[in-house]
Amino acid sequence: MKAVSIKESGGPEVLEWIDVEDPSPAAGEVVIDVVASALNRADIMQRWGLYPLQPGTSPYPGLEVSGRISALGEGVTGWQVGDEVCALLTGGGYAQKVAVPAGQLLTVPKGISLVEAAGLPEAVATVWSNIVMTAGLQEGETLLVHGGAGGIGTFAIQIAKALGARVVTTVGGPEKAARARELGADVTIDYRTQDFAEHGPYDVILDVVGGQYLERNIQSLAADGRLVIIGLQNGLEGQLNLAEIVFKRISVHGTTLRTRSKEQKAAIVAEVQDKVWPLIENGTVQLVIDQTLPMAEAAEAHRLMEAGGHIGKIVLVNN
Repeated sequence: MKAVSIKESGGPEVLEWIDVEDPSPAAGEVVIDVVASALNRADIMQRWGLYPLQPGTSPYPGLEVSGRISALGEGVTGWQVGDEVCALLTGGGYAQKVAVPAGQLLTVPKGISLVEAAGLPEAVATVWSNIVMTAGLQEGETLLVHGGAGGIGTFAIQIAKALGARVVTTVGGPEKAARARELGADVTIDYRTQDFAEHGPYDVILDVVGGQYLERNIQSLAADGRLVIIGLQNGLEGQLNLAEIVFKRISVHGTTLRTRSKEQKAAIVAEVQDKVWPLIENGTVQLVIDQTLPMAEAAEAHRLMEAGGHIGKIVLVNN
């Protein structure tokens, strides 16, 4: 098979479409013939050498795929060869085949094409596990989403609105602000000219930025507020006022989906299938795809993501 390999840490040019060994399913796994994968910010970090891989993880990037099951490992039940699925991965999605634990498989939602389904698992599981399972967002609360026009943000806005929350989001420019409002955002803040802290307080903040946002995130949280940090786009360090955390009873959570155990991922996937898939099938939550490129052009897709002009997901397709 072919896969996208990272020959060394660096820019998009280090990605190579090369021949590699086919995967085989271990016990409890299936092999998927990959129809499509989708980009996530972690792929960019991995390419730069900033996202250490767990032992046994595929060296190829790609945290979600869609495709058809082509082989079943020992002990797998409930799935058959030929089933169309999408899946949450720990890596290896930029390829023609990938092995994945059966607990991380999802059906393809009705009304969503097999190619489109590649853009669902990682972003939806990230949003649900963080704003619901970790932060406990409730009806009537206010959620601040940093980066509301991205793959994570577009889902976070819609899922939070479906839960009955008020949603505020930061965006970069009027086009992204307009799209965020179409998806349900109540307030949009252009982070280039406005200070999100002035629009608080917020009950929950979903932060993909990190770094310099830490102090203002804490300042703008309400009493009993919850900050969930899932990205470090703006650095690894920030100021932290412990008095505010103590006196406002603030909770700060740092999470990644990729490093969770198979059992934890399976539990998240099960909730997503049960709670979010019906919202996608009835149109309450929409998948937003910016553009689709051939898998062999992963380097160009990475350039597009790093340029920051996209809205929603960028999808890679095996021809």
